[in-house]
Amino acid sequence: MSDLNGRTPVMADVARLAGVSHQTVSRVVNGQTNLRPATRDRVLEAIRQLGYRPNTAARSLVTRRSGTIGVIGSKSGFWGPSTVHRAIQAAGREAGYFVSSANLQSLTRAEFTDAMNHLRDQHVEGIVLIAATDDAVDAARTQVDQGVPVVVVEGDQAKAPWTVGVDQVAGAELGTRHLIELGHRDVLHLAGPTSWTEARARLRGYRNAMYAAGLRPSRQIQGDWSARSGYEAGREVASRDDVTAVFCANDQMALGLLLSLSEAGRSVPGDISVVGFDDIPEAAYLIPPLTTVRQDFAAVGRRAIEILRAAIADDPTPDRLISPELVVRSSSVPPRGAEA
Repeated sequence: MSDLNGRTPVMADVARLAGVSHQTVSRVVNGQTNLRPATRDRVLEAIRQLGYRPNTAARSLVTRRSGTIGVIGSKSGFWGPSTVHRAIQAAGREAGYFVSSANLQSLTRAEFTDAMNHLRDQHVEGIVLIAATDDAVDAARTQVDQGVPVVVVEGDQAKAPWTVGVDQVAGAELGTRHLIELGHRDVLHLAGPTSWTEARARLRGYRNAMYAAGLRPSRQIQGDWSARSGYEAGREVASRDDVTAVFCANDQMALGLLLSLSEAGRSVPGDISVVGFDDIPEAAYLIPPLTTVRQDFAAVGRRAIEILRAAIADDPTPDRLISPELVVRSSSVPPRGAEA
Protein backbone atom coordinates (compact mmCIF):
# COMPACT_ATOMS: atom_id res chain seq x y z
CA MET A 1 0.00 0.00 0.00
CA SER A 2 1.29 3.49 -0.84
CA ASP A 3 2.17 5.81 2.03
CA LEU A 4 -0.20 8.78 1.95
CA ASN A 5 0.95 10.16 5.33
CA GLY A 6 -2.56 10.01 6.67
CA ARG A 7 -4.20 12.09 3.96
CA THR A 8 -7.32 11.01 2.07
CA PRO A 9 -6.45 9.26 -1.21
CA VAL A 10 -7.38 11.02 -4.44
CA MET A 11 -7.79 9.78 -8.00
CA ALA A 12 -4.18 10.65 -8.85
CA ASP A 13 -2.99 8.27 -6.11
CA VAL A 14 -5.04 5.46 -7.62
CA ALA A 15 -3.61 6.18 -11.08
CA ARG A 16 -0.05 6.16 -9.73
CA LEU A 17 -0.48 2.87 -7.86
CA ALA A 18 -2.24 1.16 -10.78
CA GLY A 19 0.23 2.49 -13.34
CA VAL A 20 -2.45 4.05 -15.51
CA SER A 21 -3.60 7.51 -16.46
CA HIS A 22 -5.96 9.71 -14.45
CA GLN A 23 -8.45 9.40 -17.33
CA THR A 24 -8.40 5.59 -17.09
CA VAL A 25 -9.21 5.70 -13.38
CA SER A 26 -12.03 8.13 -14.14
CA ARG A 27 -13.44 5.75 -16.75
CA VAL A 28 -13.43 2.87 -14.25
CA VAL A 29 -15.01 4.96 -11.49
CA ASN A 30 -17.70 6.23 -13.88
CA GLY A 31 -18.62 2.70 -14.96
CA GLN A 32 -17.45 2.84 -18.55
CA THR A 33 -17.04 -0.62 -20.06
CA ASN A 34 -14.65 -0.01 -22.97
CA LEU A 35 -11.59 -1.06 -20.97
CA ARG A 36 -9.44 -4.16 -20.98
CA PRO A 37 -10.49 -6.40 -18.07
CA ALA A 38 -6.90 -6.60 -16.77
CA THR A 39 -6.64 -2.80 -16.68
CA ARG A 40 -9.99 -2.45 -14.94
CA ASP A 41 -9.03 -5.11 -12.37
CA ARG A 42 -5.73 -3.33 -11.68
CA VAL A 43 -7.53 -0.05 -11.05
CA LEU A 44 -10.11 -1.70 -8.80
CA GLU A 45 -7.32 -3.38 -6.80
CA ALA A 46 -5.59 -0.01 -6.35
CA ILE A 47 -8.90 1.49 -5.19
CA ARG A 48 -9.26 -1.29 -2.63
CA GLN A 49 -5.68 -0.98 -1.40
CA LEU A 50 -5.88 2.78 -0.94
CA GLY A 51 -9.43 2.85 0.39
CA TYR A 52 -10.25 5.46 -2.26
CA ARG A 53 -13.82 6.77 -2.23
CA PRO A 54 -15.02 8.84 -5.21
CA ASN A 55 -16.58 12.21 -4.52
CA THR A 56 -20.03 11.16 -5.65
CA ALA A 57 -21.56 14.62 -5.26
CA ALA A 58 -18.96 16.25 -7.48
CA ARG A 59 -19.05 13.39 -9.94
CA SER A 60 -22.83 13.61 -10.19
CA LEU A 61 -22.62 17.31 -11.07
CA VAL A 62 -20.10 16.65 -13.83
CA THR A 63 -21.46 13.41 -15.26
CA ARG A 64 -25.13 13.74 -14.25
CA ARG A 65 -24.77 10.26 -12.77
CA SER A 66 -25.36 9.37 -9.14
CA GLY A 67 -23.01 6.41 -8.83
CA THR A 68 -25.86 4.61 -7.03
CA ILE A 69 -27.80 1.49 -7.95
CA GLY A 70 -30.84 0.04 -6.26
CA VAL A 71 -31.42 -3.56 -5.19
CA ILE A 72 -34.92 -4.79 -4.33
CA GLY A 73 -35.37 -8.06 -2.45
CA SER A 74 -37.85 -9.59 -0.07
CA LYS A 75 -38.01 -10.44 3.62
CA SER A 76 -38.97 -14.02 2.81
CA GLY A 77 -35.76 -15.43 4.29
CA PHE A 78 -35.36 -17.98 1.48
CA TRP A 79 -31.70 -18.92 1.19
CA GLY A 80 -31.36 -18.45 -2.57
CA PRO A 81 -32.72 -14.89 -2.89
CA SER A 82 -30.98 -13.69 0.29
CA THR A 83 -27.65 -15.13 -0.90
CA VAL A 84 -28.06 -13.48 -4.31
CA HIS A 85 -28.88 -10.20 -2.56
CA ARG A 86 -25.60 -10.26 -0.64
CA ALA A 87 -23.67 -11.24 -3.77
CA ILE A 88 -25.14 -8.35 -5.76
CA GLN A 89 -24.38 -5.85 -3.01
CA ALA A 90 -20.76 -7.03 -2.91
CA ALA A 91 -20.41 -7.00 -6.71
CA GLY A 92 -21.97 -3.53 -6.92
CA ARG A 93 -19.60 -2.09 -4.34
CA GLU A 94 -16.65 -3.74 -6.09
CA ALA A 95 -17.75 -2.08 -9.33
CA GLY A 96 -17.64 1.30 -7.61
CA TYR A 97 -21.34 1.83 -6.93
CA PHE A 98 -23.12 2.82 -3.77
CA VAL A 99 -25.88 0.25 -3.26
CA SER A 100 -29.27 1.30 -1.94
CA SER A 101 -31.34 -1.71 -0.84
CA ALA A 102 -35.04 -2.22 -0.25
CA ASN A 103 -36.49 -5.37 1.34
CA LEU A 104 -40.20 -5.86 0.79
CA GLN A 105 -42.58 -7.51 3.23
CA SER A 106 -44.94 -8.84 0.56
CA LEU A 107 -44.26 -9.65 -3.08
CA THR A 108 -47.09 -7.75 -4.75
CA ARG A 109 -46.90 -5.76 -7.94
CA ALA A 110 -47.90 -2.59 -6.06
CA GLU A 111 -45.02 -3.00 -3.58
CA PHE A 112 -42.51 -3.66 -6.34
CA THR A 113 -43.69 -0.62 -8.28
CA ASP A 114 -43.61 1.63 -5.21
CA ALA A 115 -40.08 0.47 -4.37
CA MET A 116 -38.83 1.08 -7.91
CA ASN A 117 -40.43 4.52 -8.01
CA HIS A 118 -38.81 5.34 -4.66
CA LEU A 119 -35.40 4.31 -5.96
CA ARG A 120 -35.90 6.28 -9.17
CA ASP A 121 -36.63 9.35 -7.04
CA GLN A 122 -33.19 8.80 -5.48
CA HIS A 123 -31.72 9.04 -9.00
CA VAL A 124 -30.31 5.53 -9.06
CA GLU A 125 -28.67 4.60 -12.35
CA GLY A 126 -30.21 1.14 -12.44
CA ILE A 127 -32.12 -1.40 -10.35
CA VAL A 128 -31.68 -5.12 -9.69
CA LEU A 129 -34.90 -6.90 -8.75
CA ILE A 130 -34.51 -10.18 -6.83
CA ALA A 131 -37.90 -11.86 -6.88
CA ALA A 132 -38.83 -14.13 -9.75
CA THR A 133 -42.59 -13.87 -9.37
CA ASP A 134 -45.02 -12.88 -12.11
CA ASP A 135 -45.82 -9.66 -10.24
CA ALA A 136 -42.12 -8.78 -10.07
CA VAL A 137 -41.61 -9.32 -13.80
CA ASP A 138 -44.74 -7.33 -14.64
CA ALA A 139 -43.61 -4.47 -12.41
CA ALA A 140 -40.19 -4.47 -14.08
CA ARG A 141 -41.76 -4.22 -17.52
CA THR A 142 -43.58 -1.04 -16.49
CA GLN A 143 -40.19 0.62 -15.84
CA VAL A 144 -38.79 0.05 -19.35
CA ASP A 145 -39.81 3.52 -20.57
CA GLN A 146 -38.81 5.28 -17.34
CA GLY A 147 -35.13 5.69 -18.24
CA VAL A 148 -33.81 3.40 -15.47
CA PRO A 149 -32.88 -0.15 -16.52
CA VAL A 150 -34.19 -2.96 -14.28
CA VAL A 151 -32.40 -6.32 -14.21
CA VAL A 152 -34.59 -9.16 -12.95
CA VAL A 153 -32.76 -12.02 -11.23
CA GLU A 154 -34.16 -15.36 -12.42
CA GLY A 155 -36.87 -13.60 -14.36
CA ASP A 156 -38.62 -15.08 -17.37
CA GLN A 157 -36.34 -14.11 -20.25
CA ALA A 158 -39.29 -13.79 -22.61
CA LYS A 159 -40.96 -11.14 -20.45
CA ALA A 160 -38.21 -8.74 -19.32
CA PRO A 161 -35.50 -6.99 -21.38
CA TRP A 162 -32.72 -7.66 -18.85
CA THR A 163 -32.60 -10.86 -16.84
CA VAL A 164 -29.88 -12.97 -15.22
CA GLY A 165 -29.76 -16.28 -13.43
CA VAL A 166 -28.83 -19.93 -13.37
CA ASP A 167 -30.38 -22.00 -16.14
CA GLN A 168 -33.27 -23.45 -14.16
CA VAL A 169 -34.55 -25.76 -16.88
CA ALA A 170 -31.09 -27.26 -17.43
CA GLY A 171 -30.66 -27.70 -13.66
CA ALA A 172 -33.93 -29.58 -13.30
CA GLU A 173 -33.01 -31.74 -16.27
CA LEU A 174 -29.69 -32.58 -14.57
CA GLY A 175 -31.34 -33.61 -11.31
CA THR A 176 -34.12 -35.63 -12.93
CA ARG A 177 -31.82 -37.28 -15.50
CA HIS A 178 -29.51 -38.36 -12.67
CA LEU A 179 -32.37 -40.29 -11.06
CA ILE A 180 -33.42 -41.81 -14.39
CA GLU A 181 -29.87 -42.92 -15.16
CA LEU A 182 -29.76 -44.64 -11.77
CA GLY A 183 -32.68 -46.75 -12.97
CA HIS A 184 -35.68 -44.93 -11.47
CA ARG A 185 -38.83 -44.90 -13.59
CA ASP A 186 -41.33 -43.53 -11.06
CA VAL A 187 -39.88 -40.09 -10.30
CA LEU A 188 -42.18 -37.64 -8.56
CA HIS A 189 -41.62 -33.87 -8.62
CA LEU A 190 -42.14 -31.78 -5.47
CA ALA A 191 -42.75 -28.42 -7.15
CA GLY A 192 -42.43 -24.83 -5.99
CA PRO A 193 -45.23 -22.24 -6.12
CA THR A 194 -46.59 -21.74 -9.64
CA SER A 195 -46.39 -17.93 -9.40
CA TRP A 196 -42.57 -18.19 -9.40
CA THR A 197 -40.88 -18.39 -12.79
CA GLU A 198 -38.13 -20.54 -11.21
CA ALA A 199 -40.66 -23.14 -10.08
CA ARG A 200 -42.25 -23.33 -13.53
CA ALA A 201 -38.83 -23.63 -15.18
CA ARG A 202 -37.83 -26.47 -12.85
CA LEU A 203 -41.11 -28.25 -13.54
CA ARG A 204 -40.45 -27.86 -17.26
CA GLY A 205 -36.94 -29.29 -16.88
CA TYR A 206 -38.28 -32.27 -14.92
CA ARG A 207 -40.85 -32.99 -17.61
CA ASN A 208 -38.28 -32.57 -20.39
CA ALA A 209 -36.03 -35.19 -18.80
CA MET A 210 -38.90 -37.61 -18.21
CA TYR A 211 -40.24 -37.32 -21.76
CA ALA A 212 -36.72 -37.61 -23.23
CA ALA A 213 -36.36 -40.95 -21.40
CA GLY A 214 -39.72 -42.16 -22.68
CA LEU A 215 -41.27 -41.86 -19.21
CA ARG A 216 -44.57 -40.34 -18.20
CA PRO A 217 -44.20 -37.52 -15.63
CA SER A 218 -46.00 -38.18 -12.37
CA ARG A 219 -48.56 -35.69 -11.05
CA GLN A 220 -46.44 -33.23 -9.11
CA ILE A 221 -47.04 -32.32 -5.48
CA GLN A 222 -47.25 -28.57 -4.89
CA GLY A 223 -45.06 -26.95 -2.24
CA ASP A 224 -44.30 -23.36 -1.28
CA TRP A 225 -40.45 -23.55 -0.98
CA SER A 226 -40.63 -24.11 2.80
CA ALA A 227 -39.40 -27.13 4.76
CA ARG A 228 -42.90 -27.40 6.23
CA SER A 229 -44.46 -27.92 2.80
CA GLY A 230 -41.83 -30.60 2.09
CA TYR A 231 -42.68 -32.29 5.37
CA GLU A 232 -46.38 -32.30 4.50
CA ALA A 233 -45.65 -33.62 1.01
CA GLY A 234 -43.66 -36.44 2.60
CA ARG A 235 -46.81 -37.86 4.13
CA GLU A 236 -48.30 -38.40 0.69
CA VAL A 237 -45.05 -39.73 -0.75
CA ALA A 238 -44.69 -42.21 2.14
CA SER A 239 -48.15 -43.62 1.48
CA ARG A 240 -47.40 -44.43 -2.15
CA ASP A 241 -45.72 -47.61 -3.32
CA ASP A 242 -45.26 -46.48 -6.92
CA VAL A 243 -42.72 -43.71 -6.20
CA THR A 244 -39.04 -44.67 -5.92
CA ALA A 245 -37.53 -41.19 -6.28
CA VAL A 246 -38.41 -37.53 -5.70
CA PHE A 247 -36.90 -34.51 -7.41
CA CYS A 248 -37.50 -31.49 -5.14
CA ALA A 249 -37.62 -27.95 -6.51
CA ASN A 250 -35.43 -26.69 -3.65
CA ASP A 251 -33.35 -28.03 -0.76
CA GLN A 252 -35.60 -26.60 1.95
CA MET A 253 -38.52 -28.73 0.79
CA ALA A 254 -36.18 -31.71 0.46
CA LEU A 255 -35.12 -31.18 4.08
CA GLY A 256 -38.73 -31.41 5.29
CA LEU A 257 -39.36 -34.38 3.01
CA LEU A 258 -36.43 -36.32 4.51
CA LEU A 259 -37.77 -35.88 8.04
CA SER A 260 -41.30 -36.87 7.06
CA LEU A 261 -40.13 -40.02 5.26
CA SER A 262 -37.94 -40.97 8.22
CA GLU A 263 -40.86 -40.60 10.65
CA ALA A 264 -42.98 -42.77 8.35
CA GLY A 265 -40.36 -45.52 8.39
CA ARG A 266 -39.38 -45.05 4.75
CA SER A 267 -35.63 -45.28 4.16
CA VAL A 268 -33.74 -42.70 2.11
CA PRO A 269 -32.18 -43.77 -0.16
CA GLY A 270 -33.10 -47.44 0.43
CA ASP A 271 -36.80 -47.03 -0.33
CA ILE A 272 -36.86 -43.59 -1.97
CA SER A 273 -34.06 -41.52 -3.50
CA VAL A 274 -34.21 -37.73 -3.10
CA VAL A 275 -32.59 -34.94 -5.13
CA GLY A 276 -32.85 -31.24 -4.22
CA PHE A 277 -32.02 -27.92 -5.85
CA ASP A 278 -29.77 -25.05 -4.61
CA ASP A 279 -27.03 -26.79 -2.58
CA ILE A 280 -27.67 -24.92 0.66
CA PRO A 281 -24.75 -25.03 3.15
CA GLU A 282 -26.51 -27.68 5.24
CA ALA A 283 -27.11 -30.06 2.28
CA ALA A 284 -23.90 -32.00 2.84
CA TYR A 285 -24.76 -32.54 6.53
CA LEU A 286 -28.32 -33.83 6.29
CA ILE A 287 -29.14 -37.49 6.99
CA PRO A 288 -28.38 -38.71 4.42
CA PRO A 289 -26.24 -36.03 2.72
CA LEU A 290 -28.38 -34.56 -0.05
CA THR A 291 -27.74 -34.92 -3.78
CA THR A 292 -28.67 -31.56 -5.26
CA VAL A 293 -28.27 -29.07 -8.11
CA ARG A 294 -25.82 -26.33 -7.21
CA GLN A 295 -26.43 -22.72 -8.19
CA ASP A 296 -23.44 -20.36 -8.22
CA PHE A 297 -25.08 -17.37 -6.57
CA ALA A 298 -21.84 -15.37 -6.41
CA ALA A 299 -21.59 -15.66 -10.19
CA VAL A 300 -25.22 -14.55 -10.50
CA GLY A 301 -24.45 -11.45 -8.43
CA ARG A 302 -21.43 -10.53 -10.56
CA ARG A 303 -23.28 -11.16 -13.80
CA ALA A 304 -26.24 -9.05 -12.64
CA ILE A 305 -23.95 -6.06 -12.15
CA GLU A 306 -22.24 -6.69 -15.51
CA ILE A 307 -25.62 -6.72 -17.25
CA LEU A 308 -26.79 -3.64 -15.36
CA ARG A 309 -23.65 -1.71 -16.31
CA ALA A 310 -24.08 -2.73 -19.93
CA ALA A 311 -27.73 -1.65 -19.86
CA ILE A 312 -26.80 1.71 -18.32
CA ALA A 313 -24.15 2.28 -21.01
CA ASP A 314 -26.42 0.90 -23.76
CA ASP A 315 -23.78 -1.72 -24.55
CA PRO A 316 -24.38 -5.34 -25.62
CA THR A 317 -25.20 -7.47 -22.58
CA PRO A 318 -23.20 -10.58 -21.64
CA ASP A 319 -24.75 -14.04 -21.51
CA ARG A 320 -27.69 -14.06 -19.14
CA LEU A 321 -27.70 -17.72 -18.14
CA ILE A 322 -25.18 -19.43 -15.85
CA SER A 323 -24.79 -23.21 -15.99
CA PRO A 324 -25.81 -25.28 -12.93
CA GLU A 325 -23.86 -28.21 -11.49
CA LEU A 326 -25.07 -31.57 -10.15
CA VAL A 327 -23.59 -32.49 -6.76
CA VAL A 328 -24.03 -36.21 -6.09
CA ARG A 329 -24.18 -37.34 -2.45
CA SER A 330 -25.74 -40.24 -0.55
CA SER A 331 -29.46 -39.53 -0.94
CA SER A 332 -29.68 -41.00 -4.45
CA VAL A 333 -28.96 -44.64 -5.39
CA PRO A 334 -30.41 -47.18 -7.84
CA PRO A 335 -33.88 -48.49 -6.84
CA ARG A 336 -34.17 -51.81 -5.09
CA GLY A 337 -33.79 -54.72 -7.47
CA ALA A 338 -32.05 -52.62 -10.14
CA GLU A 339 -28.81 -53.87 -11.59
CA ALA A 340 -25.76 -52.02 -10.26
